[in-house]
Amino acid sequence: MDKFIVSARKYRPQNFSTVIGQSHITTTLKNAINNNQLAHAFLFCGPRGVGKTTCARILAKTINCEKKTKEGEACNKCNSCLSFDNSNSFNIHELDAASRNGVDDIKDLIDEVRIPPQVGNYKVYIIDEVHMLSSAAFNAFLKTLEEPPPYVIFILATTEKHKILPTILSRCQIFDFKRITINDTVEHLEDIVKKEKLSAEKTALHFIAQKSEGCLRDALSILDKITSFTGGKLTYTNTLEHLNILDEFYYFTILEQMQHQQLADAMLLFDEINLKGFEGDTFLEGFADFIRNLLVCKDARAAKLLEVADEFKPKYVDYASKVDTAWLISALNILSDTLIQYKQTRNKKLHVELFLIKLCYLKQAVEVIAEDGGISKKKITEQNKAVAFKSIPFILAPTVKSSVPKSKSAIKESEATLIVEEPKQKLTEKSIPKTEKNAVEENPKIKLGSLSKIRDQINSQLNTPVESAVLNSQSLNEAWESYINKLNSQNNHSAATNFKMAELSIIDQNTIEIITESKIQQKFIEGERAGLTDYLQSFFKNKFLKYSLKLVEKVTVDENQPKAMNTKEHFTNLSEQFPLVKVLKEKLKLDLEF
Repeated sequence: MDKFIVSARKYRPQNFSTVIGQSHITTTLKNAINNNQLAHAFLFCGPRGVGKTTCARILAKTINCEKKTKEGEACNKCNSCLSFDNSNSFNIHELDAASRNGVDDIKDLIDEVRIPPQVGNYKVYIIDEVHMLSSAAFNAFLKTLEEPPPYVIFILATTEKHKILPTILSRCQIFDFKRITINDTVEHLEDIVKKEKLSAEKTALHFIAQKSEGCLRDALSILDKITSFTGGKLTYTNTLEHLNILDEFYYFTILEQMQHQQLADAMLLFDEINLKGFEGDTFLEGFADFIRNLLVCKDARAAKLLEVADEFKPKYVDYASKVDTAWLISALNILSDTLIQYKQTRNKKLHVELFLIKLCYLKQAVEVIAEDGGISKKKITEQNKAVAFKSIPFILAPTVKSSVPKSKSAIKESEATLIVEEPKQKLTEKSIPKTEKNAVEENPKIKLGSLSKIRDQINSQLNTPVESAVLNSQSLNEAWESYINKLNSQNNHSAATNFKMAELSIIDQNTIEIITESKIQQKFIEGERAGLTDYLQSFFKNKFLKYSLKLVEKVTVDENQPKAMNTKEHFTNLSEQFPLVKVLKEKLKLDLEF
């Protein structure tokens, strides 16, 4: 029986061309080998499982190869390459800085560096997890790293570049490895599946690549586990079951229920998810990724950022077109707060259910209504609305006097400015800085009395009295009921309910006082200030009419409810009923704590 070798070791790249997803580094290293421009120290840094140690071994193998190819690759046939493949090369040394991180270990390394290679051109020292070296070991290593012998090359590898001293970084040629993309991981897994003669759906391989988060070694380890679990047949269902990933069908279903405000169905579905063994944080994190993918699908340019299987992409695009962007952004904000508070809450299931309740009724926060044939957004009722001002049709305003001396009659004629409001246009100012005499001289068609006629016409309009409606309790109640009916016709039933509970009183003919019982009721009425003011002014034909809000909280006191007793009163009452309690207290010399 042959010994089993995990895929991460069995399919480890043996030359630069087989390295996955790091072409920017392999190309640079091959060119450096071909041009004989190798640095004496390299630093490979990046996430775990992306090929740092593998590239270090390939570089060490290639520079000692006796018959390199034209592309700068190792031949894998010479004695040096074969000894390296059999792990018995004397020119390549791997050190684990996690276990050998002291000054004495570095001194032993410096002593070994002085001995030249017996076979080959270079002695290569690969120091893995170099950030684990102590500060003293780093300082002891500085001189040798800066000026090593010409036959020595150091290759340092680390996942935490920020922990390395700047003096070490300045002496190395730094290569930053990037995470391997999902597509590259899927292609590599498909290649291995073919070589191993396994049966695997592409959707299942995509989920493995997504779960590995850019780490190819993790992807291969997951592939080995699922292969053993399923007997070599990887499907979408058994892969989700093994990886503890929630099926995206649940997210699409629960989104549909939220859009139709089906709270009971959403909570029952979450209960089903919980019974299958998925914790609340798993559901919330998956739902956050789901909403993020929907937002990405909103723009065709960003669709390439969608990291899901190809079979699900049309479904994401279809649902993204149905859901409003404002709803998605608001849901994502609520979801972010829920995830932050999840670890602190005790009843975690209730915490997630409250999140579902918020999203089921989130659609009521922003409604789209039609006004005058157009479409506008009705904002949340708790937000303050801008104050609306009515335009004044005619205004007489003084103008700046001219510095040129004029006669008294000329000054009187030039001290007024006429502002006339034209329909659907901004106010225009027509100043008349000249006397009637000068105006006639320039334009003979203008009569001398034209300005006087205009003044008389404006004054007559301004002085014409407007009959206001009588403000009394009966008329005020009629106006109030009429406005409540208007709110109901706009489907603003919450505001209408709070308007019904308010009490009205008349201060004077221009002031109304609205008495509310709670701050919530006051907020609803305040949210309708602009519309309510315009309505009352037009109803009573009084543009000076205004209202004020007064909060009077009603506290109901139940006289029959027994009053709470303190410790002393409680003991007195008890000792009256049971005299032996008082005797026991005196014999034991007890004191009461108040």
